[in-house]
Order: sequence, then C-alpha cells, then structure tokens
Amino acid sequence: MVSDSSTAHKAASNGDEAAAEEERCSVEEVALVVPETDDTSLPVMTFRAWVLGLGSCTLLIFLNTFFIYRTQPLTISAILMQIAVLPLGQLMAATLPEKEFTALGRWKFTLNPGPFNIKEHVIITVMANCGVSIGGGDAYSIGAITVMKAYYKQSLNFLCALLIVLTTQILGYGWAGMLRKYLVDPAEMWWPSNLAQVSLFRALHEKETNSKGMSRMKFFLVFMAASFLYYIFPGYLFQILTFFSWVCWVWPRSITAQQIGSGYHGLGVGAFTLDWAGISAYHGSPLISPFPAILNVMAGFIMFIYIIVPLCYWKYNTFDARKFPIFSNQLFTSTGHKYDTNKILTPQYDLNIAAYENYSKLYLSPLFALSIGSGFARFTSTLTHVALFNGSDIWKQSKAAVKNAKLDVHSRLMKHYKQVPQWWFLVLLFGSIALSLMMCFVWKNDVQLPWWGMLFAFALAWIVTLPIGVIQATTNQQPGYDIIAQFIIGYILPGKPIANLLFKIYGRISTIHALSFLADLKLGHYMKIPPRSMFTAQLVGTFVSGIVNLGVCWWMLGSIENICDVEALHPESPWTCPKFRVTFDASVIWGLIGPERLFGPGGMYRNLVWLFLIGAVLPVPVWVLSKVYPEKKWIPLINIPVISFGFAGMPPATPTNIASWIITGTIFNYFVFKYRKRWWQKYNYVLSAALDAGTAFMGVLLFFALQNEGKNVKWWGSAPDHCPLASCPTAPGIDVKGCPVFR
Repeated sequence: MVSDSSTAHKAASNGDEAAAEEERCSVEEVALVVPETDDTSLPVMTFRAWVLGLGSCTLLIFLNTFFIYRTQPLTISAILMQIAVLPLGQLMAATLPEKEFTALGRWKFTLNPGPFNIKEHVIITVMANCGVSIGGGDAYSIGAITVMKAYYKQSLNFLCALLIVLTTQILGYGWAGMLRKYLVDPAEMWWPSNLAQVSLFRALHEKETNSKGMSRMKFFLVFMAASFLYYIFPGYLFQILTFFSWVCWVWPRSITAQQIGSGYHGLGVGAFTLDWAGISAYHGSPLISPFPAILNVMAGFIMFIYIIVPLCYWKYNTFDARKFPIFSNQLFTSTGHKYDTNKILTPQYDLNIAAYENYSKLYLSPLFALSIGSGFARFTSTLTHVALFNGSDIWKQSKAAVKNAKLDVHSRLMKHYKQVPQWWFLVLLFGSIALSLMMCFVWKNDVQLPWWGMLFAFALAWIVTLPIGVIQATTNQQPGYDIIAQFIIGYILPGKPIANLLFKIYGRISTIHALSFLADLKLGHYMKIPPRSMFTAQLVGTFVSGIVNLGVCWWMLGSIENICDVEALHPESPWTCPKFRVTFDASVIWGLIGPERLFGPGGMYRNLVWLFLIGAVLPVPVWVLSKVYPEKKWIPLINIPVISFGFAGMPPATPTNIASWIITGTIFNYFVFKYRKRWWQKYNYVLSAALDAGTAFMGVLLFFALQNEGKNVKWWGSAPDHCPLASCPTAPGIDVKGCPVFR
C-alpha cells in the first residue's frame, strides 16, 4: 500500500516539467510557500493527536474565556499550542510503547506509530483553533449570554444557553460544508492567513539542506525570543510605547491638537506604536495580508480619517458632532454626558417610550456614527463586488462541468483521499436549525426571538457567507455585517434587545464560524490532511470548546460578585468586561431604542442610510473599467468592500492601530517582497508567527506573575496616553467634568 501511494505521489509531483508547471498554483505566494508533495503513509488520527489536540483545545478555551472578562482582555493564539505540543509530541513518540493493541477483536491500533509527524501536528492545531475561534476574539455566543445574565439580570436556563453556544458553532460548520467547492477547492481561493501556519509547520518539521543563511527554525526561535523579551516594555514597564502620541506633549493645553494627535482618543496623526500587539490587534498580522488588500485598506483609511471625519467635525458640525468627543464608543445625551440606559428601561427590559422622550435622545460620537454608516456601504458593496467580479466563476463552479475542471497540484494530490460526503454536513446543518427553532418555542420569553425571526437569520447567513468568504479567501480581510443584521431585526422587532442579540449571533456570527472552519479546511488542503480526519477533528473540537466555553462563563458569572457592573465593583477590580460592554451598548442602539428612532425619518442619523445605495453602486464603475481596459491589470484590484474595511472596527480599533498596520504591511509585502523575494519566501510568514508567539507568551507571563497580583509600575512611561483633553467636546456651553467650557 505504501509503495502504491509513493508511486502515485511521484506521478503527481515528478511528471515532466511542462505538466508540473501547468499544475502549479496560480497564486504566486502559495507557489512559493506551500509544498507541492505529499507523503500518504504518515499516520494522522493517532493517540498522540487525540490527547494533545483535546488538551490544547480545552486549555485554550479556558484561558481565552477567563481573560475576556478582565479589564485587559487577552486573546491567546493557537500558535502557542502549535509550538508547545511539538516537544510533547516528540516526548510521547520517544516514551510510549510501540505494542499493537486490538479492540473488540477487529480494530488494531498502537499508541506509538513512529516519529511525531507534521500531519499529526496539523490536526492538533486544528483542534486548538476551535479554542480560539469560539473562546477568543469577541467570544460572541457567551457575549450574548453574559449580557443576558450580567446586564439584563435574566434567569437564563443552562440548557438554553448550551444550545445557543453549540448550535451557532454547528450551524457555521454546516455552512462551511455546503461551500467547500466554492471556497476551498479553487486555487484562487488561497486564504492568505494560512501561509503563516504552513511556514511555521515547515520550519518546525523540515530539515533544511544546502540553504544559505539561518534556518527557518533557528530564525523563528531567535525572533520569538526577541519578541518575548521586548514585550515586557510595551506590555508592562514602558506602556507608552503602545501609542506614542507626541503631538499631545507639544500642545498639552490644546483640545484640538490632542483630538488630532491622540493615539487612543483622537485621529492619531503623528502617533505611532512600537507594540506588535497594537499593530496586529484588529486586522491581524500585516505580514500576512497581500499588498493589494493593504493598498485598498490604505485608500479607505486616508479618505475616512484624514478627509471625511475632520470635515464632518470641524467644518460642518455634522450630527452636532462638536458636542461630543471626536472618537468614542460611548453613548451620549443631547448635553454631551454619558447616556444612562437604566432611565429608559421597563422592568421587562423593553423601551419606556415616555421616559426616553423625557430623558434624551441617543447620540453617538461622529467617528462612531460614520463608522456605522460605512458598515451599511460595506454590506451592499460586498454583494455587488462578488456578483460582478466572481459571479461567473461561482456559477461555473455550481455546474456539473466543475468535475472536469483543471486541478492544481494541491487539489490533484488531495484526490488520493476519501472525501467527506455532503450529507454529513447536511445532517449537522439541519440538526442545528431544528434545535434552534425548538429553543424559540421552549424558552420563548428568554430569547424573545420568534421562530420566523430565527429562519430569517438563517437565510441572511446563507446569502452573505459566500460573498464574504470570497473576499476573505483572496484578501485576508473579512467585511462584517454585524450592523446590518442588528439593523434589520431592530426595524422588525423594536424594543427587544435580547432578540436583537440572538439574531446577530445566528445571522452573522454563524458566518464567522463558517469562515473559520473553511480556513482550517484550506489549511488541511495545503498540508494534505485526509478530509475525513479534518471533519472529525473540527467536529470534536467544536463540541469540546463549546461545552468548556459555557462552563467557564457560567462559573464566572455565578461566582464573581457584581461581575461586569463597573458601578458596583471595587475600583481596582479587574472584572469590568469591556468587550461585553460594547455588546450591551449595541443591544441598546439596535434593539432597545431601535434603528427607526436613529436612522428613520426624523432621526439624527437618517442620511447615513443612503450609504446602502452608494455601497451597492460603487463597485459598478470599477467593474466596467476593468472590462473596457482589460490590459490594465491594476483596475480589478480596486476592491470597494476592502476599501471600506479601512475604517471598520473603529471604535474600539483606533486610527493608530490601522495606520501602523498599513505601514508595516507595506514594508514587508511590497518592498521586501519586490526587492528581497528569496528572503520573503523563506522568512516572512515565519517572522509573523514568531512575533505573535513571543508577544503572547510574555503577555500570559506578565499577567499571571505581576498584573494579576496587582504589581503594577506607576510612572510617566507606564501611562498609556498623555492626551487627557482628547475626549473633550468643543461645542460652546457643554460642561463635562475635566474639560474646559467654551462660551
């Protein structure tokens, strides 16, 4: 059998030069990084893979869920487990018995099938990724549960909460299975973020011969150690390195100068960061994103931050902008003070309309309002862009002729393995849909979302997952539509904040999980992991992560008094839940008060709705020009959804985060890629992984050894920003504590 596999492998990878060149992946970055060979004899789903995979998944989901409730949340990357399990796997290979066992009289297995190999390592990392995608980032499902229990004080049933967590994950897995042939099989769908993983796996496992310069493994270890040691400065001793806002030091009494120069609360002009965590915080590693995507983000960022926002704030005072800080995610009253939602709530947590009209309408900072408007444009432009530029290809993929399409070398090698039947994914998809609908009837008062609203959420997810997946698979940017999901249900079910939260989870967050699963499927495609092994690893990792995720959440909400309640907590308590506060605020904007009062006729922000139409139209002239001038290869690279992504996530992302990301990405993926291509091919993605790993290791160490014990350094350099006036309004007569009053 091994001999036959080797023969097939040689035929695929060692044919004549012309055929091999024809087979090569058309994406240059993939051709440079991903190996074009396969060893089908390597064992994959071994005892070692199960033990280390489940252990990694459980540990990561526990840590990520634990950290996300703290004032300084920390997302721990799967890269930590990817590195840590290598010596453990090698230790198990050296010590476990090689004896063969028989189970139930027919199944033979061994605890130690030989040296720890790269395919086992990939399977372990895929399981660990479930602990990041479900528990890390914004931890969406438990975010809704936390808001329901900690903010709205609901007595939520544990089984209902478990169904919310698991069904959103499994629903996303079902979408992923349905879309494999569009977003995994085509060579053009290359998922740039996976190349860093591939580079790291090769650095950890391959022995380099006749290679000039430092080996990739040595390079990785050197830069991981350097990143680890360096992060003690921006992470603890000298935190001002995170945002170096020198403009505020030059003009310490000028509100306008600090609004312009603050890295935290302003436009960040002149500010910069020397903190890798700050550079990669919101758009991921800039070393991974292809330069055309970076260029699009740059165009949108410059247009938004340096042109639109200043004009709206200082020249036209759009939306009464000068009553509020130029940059804030807080909610405000008409007098510029923070909004107290308790004054407009009924005991059932619906909107008290009379109290709302008597208290104050809701206002947003100008950058926050415009960022919401950009989300409107981003949603419609994504649909139009993908329909125009990728529609014909998607249509061809759906025809039976796709079976005869030319395969690249990676797809050809994957044909050696048994594929996962489509009905496996369909069972998961329809099973999760059925359980979600059941929840709407059994716990109707808790979830507020009727069965037809749940079906509507499923339909929305199905419509948008493919176009957004095409964008992410080619540019490494994921245009979101959180705002749209909440906007739609907010119009249909106003005054229902919990229904709004759950519609967002099922209509939007299931898409995020689907894209995470698809990215892992592409990683398995590149690393030649048998599809059925990938299916098993992802499914088991999803169930384990979901259960542990909710278990830790439930334990913390029940055991930490006043968790997430900033007013009731001790001033030095770390359990302030800043990320979940944003989730709660969104439920107020879109669910409790509702988009009709803010964006409907007579609403303060009604003109932003025109951005739906503008976003739908903008990709059309780009597409027309690409057809009129087909020789101009740069025209199709203009990507309106990614341009709008240049100001996505602000706030909480800051202009300095995005500007630093753009500059770093340009240096490596334009200049280094163009002038030092051999160095880029060998080291670029390894460097990205090393910086991530070193920063994360030191972040964990600092937290447990010092910050968790309250041992903080207090001096001028440990303050994150020295721009106290950046959060002040500039309109006459607005009296805010700590700010001068203009007359």
